[in-house]
Amino acid sequence: MNKPGTTQSGRLVIVSNRLPFQVTMHEGRIEFTESPGGLVSGLRSFLDTMGTNHSPLADYCWVGWPGKTVDESLKAEITRKAAEEYHSHPVFLSESEMETFYHGFCNKTLWPLFHYFTSYTVYENEFWSQYQRVNEIFCDQLVTMIRPDDMIWIHDYHLMLLPRLLKSRTPNNPIGFFLHIPFPSFEVFRLLPDRWRKELLEGLLGADLIGFHTYDYTRHFFQCALRILGYEHHMGHVVLPYRRVRVDTFPMGIEFAKYAGASQLPEVRQEVASLKQSLPNVRIILSADRLDYTKGIPNRLLGFEHLLETNPQFRGNVVLLLVVVPSRIGVDHYELMKRQIEEMVGKINGKFGTIAWTPIIYQYKSLSFHPLSSLYAISDIALVTPLRDGMNLVAKEYIASRSDKRGVLILSEMAGAAKELGEAVIINPNNREEIAAAMKEALEMPEEEQARRNQIMQKRLRRYDVVRWATDFINQLCESMGHQLDIQARYLRNSHQKEMLEAYKRSARRLIFLDYDGTLISFTKSPSQAKPSERILKILNTLTTEDHAEVVIVSGRDRMTLSKWFGTMPLGLVAEHGAWLKQPAEEWKMLHDQSNQWKPQVLNILEQYADRLPGALIEEKEYSLSWHYRMADPEQSQIVARELTDHLLSFTENINLQVLRGNKVVEVRNIGVDKGRSALRWIQGVNPDFILSIGDDWTDEDLFRALPGTAYTVKVGLSQTFAKYNLHNPSDVLSLLERLHASAQDRRPT
Repeated sequence: MNKPGTTQSGRLVIVSNRLPFQVTMHEGRIEFTESPGGLVSGLRSFLDTMGTNHSPLADYCWVGWPGKTVDESLKAEITRKAAEEYHSHPVFLSESEMETFYHGFCNKTLWPLFHYFTSYTVYENEFWSQYQRVNEIFCDQLVTMIRPDDMIWIHDYHLMLLPRLLKSRTPNNPIGFFLHIPFPSFEVFRLLPDRWRKELLEGLLGADLIGFHTYDYTRHFFQCALRILGYEHHMGHVVLPYRRVRVDTFPMGIEFAKYAGASQLPEVRQEVASLKQSLPNVRIILSADRLDYTKGIPNRLLGFEHLLETNPQFRGNVVLLLVVVPSRIGVDHYELMKRQIEEMVGKINGKFGTIAWTPIIYQYKSLSFHPLSSLYAISDIALVTPLRDGMNLVAKEYIASRSDKRGVLILSEMAGAAKELGEAVIINPNNREEIAAAMKEALEMPEEEQARRNQIMQKRLRRYDVVRWATDFINQLCESMGHQLDIQARYLRNSHQKEMLEAYKRSARRLIFLDYDGTLISFTKSPSQAKPSERILKILNTLTTEDHAEVVIVSGRDRMTLSKWFGTMPLGLVAEHGAWLKQPAEEWKMLHDQSNQWKPQVLNILEQYADRLPGALIEEKEYSLSWHYRMADPEQSQIVARELTDHLLSFTENINLQVLRGNKVVEVRNIGVDKGRSALRWIQGVNPDFILSIGDDWTDEDLFRALPGTAYTVKVGLSQTFAKYNLHNPSDVLSLLERLHASAQDRRPT
């Protein structure tokens, strides 16, 4: 993948639940009508810039459901027409699949839960199974059409499993995912069954870049990845065993120029004149939203009712223009809410209305661009008060449309847009008194103050429009994939392994340094559980007895444990990161004089912090102490471990001690003790012509640095390292050691 800002021949493959058009049949002919929605219109303006300096990609293809279940005989024609007219590729789904996938899991499970309407959430295994199946169908379709240079951008909650499915089958294609709704806090997300929530998170982590509208949603995702999957994050990346996934915030913009210039369009000017004639001498408050329980429309009506009750001066000269756009017709919650809204409108109009004045003008219909722009232009106030919303582009469209700089935006603090539009009148949508007070403030706000606020917001929206949003995401995805390629380049590939095996085969004096925990064996909840397996013992035995290699276990373990596990084998042993050294068939020796007089005081500190963190435990060695927190709550442990480290650093500032942070462990030991110094003892004694060192922790970096440049050094995992190569996990390490032995056996005469 080329660097951001350069041109290339690849495509951007956009994947969403719906295509940018809907299929309809008219008099036996297939017709396409453009789909409504901010994603389609927003991305359309970005896609129009393909081939310009805005995008590093030359072409695009949009993959999704065409909005209708079609006969088998029509699929070929629709596919051809979609490719020619819309750069699109349809994914055909049956009516039953869409019912349980879209109307089921997407809109009865994920939508209410992610918007914090937990009482509306339905947990049906059938819905989940179909959600999995539809994501697999999308994956199968994509695999047949993706080219090597394609970049894939997956959108929204309908396809949260798709990134991982796709990454497993097309690992070299950059994959981005963007969520257009809120990502809930851990306490809400954990309400999903254990298997579902884990698979959804793992599904998203198949992407190279995950984007959210606000930092809060990004933070929630980090928290869920840590607490549910145990994946830590560092500098905006979730650290996986084999990869790093970038997670960042990209607040979606709008087509600013389109809305800013709308008031000058003849169609809009004509509509504005007509509206002014039909609504003379009144201040207009606009509420335009899709019919959805997340939008808080009943709360707005209660707020407007309270305004009229407590401020009689506004009666007769203020009108609430309530536009409700049809949505998900036939769904029980939506039908019930529609009836509730209509009853509330009737009640308020009956309570306050007169022959000359109707407080609420209610319309239940969809609005195209020109009529909506006319309403933006004529409204003195825009009332945008969702109970929960991922972004809300209506708020941005209203501000952009006000070329006269007048008008007041009242915005819910629960909308993602509130993070950017702080100059609006921000309110809590659950409080009708607060809504009423905001409307009063807006109605009485001087025009100079309106202009001041709107100019600031317009400047911000103009600078970060939808093209900038998409371009930033694409460039970040290019950069993230570049980092992934850099990481992959460090892995011990077949060519590097072949070179290492040949060098091992030719050598006469072989020296191998091996860390233990995290290198030969995976980490366990308790250090005492990490006993070596039969496979490990067999490998170590064959390397030493058959290959005549000098193998040294260089560990942070105490010498008693190492003696118990390996004392009968012809191995070199280094305990406590270099404090103790044992040659094969010899006794343990201390490398240099050390003191442990400090241990009681440090142990007391460690015990205090262990008491604060359930699951933490202390491992006491002769000349070091380790505070383990692998079994503790992952989020709390990060905080406590950081506090403990600060406390220890302060305490040991003038003492001959060092404090080390390892993998779920904080260790205190004497200064001058490290694995590198102990390794030099063996090198001087063996004078090897082949050296291999493998470790996983930053304590192994001392060893990597101390070895000569001809040594083969391997780091297990992804962290920054002085080692030349990386391996994924302990299983890869054991496989490498087995191949070393096999290569040495090939040299023997038959």
